[in-house]
Amino acid sequence: MLKGTFPIEKFKALQTPFYYYDTDLLKEALNVVKTEAGKYNYQIHYAVKANANPRILSIIAEAGLGADCVSGGEISASLRAGFPASKIVFAGVGKADWEIELGLDNNIFCFNVESAAELAIINEIAGVKGKVASVALRINPEIDAHTHAKITTGMKENKFGINIGQLNGVLADLKQMEHVKLIGIHFHIGSQITDLSSFQALAIRANEILEELEAKGFKIDNVNFGGGLGIDYHHPNHLPIAAFDNYFAVINKLLEQRPGLQVHFEPGRSIVGPCGSLISKVLYVKEGETKNFAILDAGFTELIRPAMYDAYHRIENISGDEEVEVYDVVGPICESSDVFGKDVELNKAHRGDLIALRSAGAYGEIMASQYNCRKLPASYFSDTL
Repeated sequence: MLKGTFPIEKFKALQTPFYYYDTDLLKEALNVVKTEAGKYNYQIHYAVKANANPRILSIIAEAGLGADCVSGGEISASLRAGFPASKIVFAGVGKADWEIELGLDNNIFCFNVESAAELAIINEIAGVKGKVASVALRINPEIDAHTHAKITTGMKENKFGINIGQLNGVLADLKQMEHVKLIGIHFHIGSQITDLSSFQALAIRANEILEELEAKGFKIDNVNFGGGLGIDYHHPNHLPIAAFDNYFAVINKLLEQRPGLQVHFEPGRSIVGPCGSLISKVLYVKEGETKNFAILDAGFTELIRPAMYDAYHRIENISGDEEVEVYDVVGPICESSDVFGKDVELNKAHRGDLIALRSAGAYGEIMASQYNCRKLPASYFSDTL
C-alpha cells in the first residue's frame, strides 16, 4: 500500500484513531500462502491471536485456511467466522476446563498439549464425555530464534511446551491414557523471525525427534512447525508480502519425507501484519528545548507493540508533503512509555494532519485496551469504505 493510495478524503470524515485494512493486500497474501504451501501439500492454520477482527477472520476462512486458537474465545470466534472445526488446532499453556470441553464438544482437529499436567486433565475431561481427544505434543526444541526476548518461545526457560528432557515421561503417561490419542508433534520457536536459519535448525531437530519417537513405537502422522515468519516493518511499500516461498522451501528441503506425514504451519503476523494501518491525527506539535513532539490522538491503548516490545512501525504523515522534520511521535496516555518512535523523520507536521502507523495489522487492534477509559478503535476496510 503506497503512501498515496490511502483514501485520505474519506479518512477526514472519520473519527480517529481507527484501523484501516487493505483487503486486496490481505487476499494477495492469502493467495501467495496457498500457492506456496500448495507446492508441498502443507496445511495452514491462521494464528487467530494476531488479529481476530470478524471481517478479517471471515476473509481468511473463505480462503480455506484452518485456525490456530489459544483460547476458548478464539475457538468460538473462528467457528462464527466459518472455520471448520476439523481445521482448528488449540494451543495454550493454560487451557481452562471449559475451553477443553468446548474443543471436545466441537470435535476440533487437535489439542496442542504443553505439559504432562494438561495432558492428564484432557484425558480426564474426555473420559467424562466418553470421547477420545486427538493431541499433539508441543515440544521445546531448544532453538534460539534470534528474536526479541519477549517473543521467544522454544527454550527451556520459556513457559511454553514440553522440554525434550521431559518427553519420555510424558510418552510413558500417554501409554496409560485411554481418552487421548497422539496424532502429532508441535513446535513454535518464536515470532518475527527473519533469519531462516532458525527454521533450518528446526527442521533438522524435527527429524531427530520423529526418528526417536518412531524408535519408541509411536507413529506420528502430523508435524506442526507453528508460525513465526517475520515481515519487513521498515519497507511496507516495497516488501508487502512475507517470504512464504523461502520459508516453506527451507522446511521442504530439510524435513525428511515420511509416508503419510502431514505438515502444518500456523502463520499469523505474516498474513495480516502488512495489510493494516493505524490512522491517527496530530493533536499538537509541541516544541521543546531539545526536541519537537508530534502528539497524536492514538496511544499505546491502540497500538501497544512499541511500548511493550520496543517494536518499530514505519510512521508516515499522509496529509503533508512539506520538508522533512524530526519528531518524537507520542500518544496522549499518561505513561512515559507511550511513545511510537523517537527521532522520527516526518513531513512537517501540523495540528489535524493524518498519521499512518504502518504494518499494524497484527497485534494491533486485537491488543487494544481501554486504559484511561478510552474507547476501543473502530475498523474500516478498503473495499467497503
